[in-house]
Amino acid sequence: MNAPTQLLFLPGASGNPAFWQPLADQLEHPAERRFLAYPGFGDEPKDPEVENFEDLVRKVVQQIDKPTALIAQSMGGVLALRAALAKPALVTHLVLAATSGGLDTQALGAHDWREEFVAQNPHLPDWFVTLREDLTGELAYVQQPVMLLWGDADPISPLSVGEKLLELLPNSELDVVSNGGHDLACAHARVLAPLVDEFLQADAIA
Repeated sequence: MNAPTQLLFLPGASGNPAFWQPLADQLEHPAERRFLAYPGFGDEPKDPEVENFEDLVRKVVQQIDKPTALIAQSMGGVLALRAALAKPALVTHLVLAATSGGLDTQALGAHDWREEFVAQNPHLPDWFVTLREDLTGELAYVQQPVMLLWGDADPISPLSVGEKLLELLPNSELDVVSNGGHDLACAHARVLAPLVDEFLQADAIA
């Protein structure tokens, strides 16, 4: 059984890898930490090889060259799931916080945040924000252990989304933070870190 030797942190639509720093600092797991920044987002220079979501999936997959746990926020969770499906032998665990998970979140009661987000962040590439990825039919093939982190006060990805992912992902668990919002993984890092450590130390898939 493989244990992760790399923890790869994926941000959400803001592309800000610093979102994960508080949790990473609290983790005791000995694996190397790597924080992925998305080309063209924030201070990260543009990359001519990353012009759409499929290019970004390919970039994430290229970082997985050793046993890796993927730790992803919001829309980064879609990237993590795609990477897990592409590299099943090397992705050992998934930690998904307040993600859409490739579901129709509005059908599950989510607030549509996209227009407001784009208006507030006009400098960010719009192809990530406007993505409508449907992974419903593929989630049953994700065999890695999946930890779903959710808040019960998140209008962007409400608890109903986490519950639906729990139903669709065959090897998943759902941990709920009381009064947690969309930023729960950062805001409640001290509380969540021991839970994530315990999850990562559990047996990975072969």
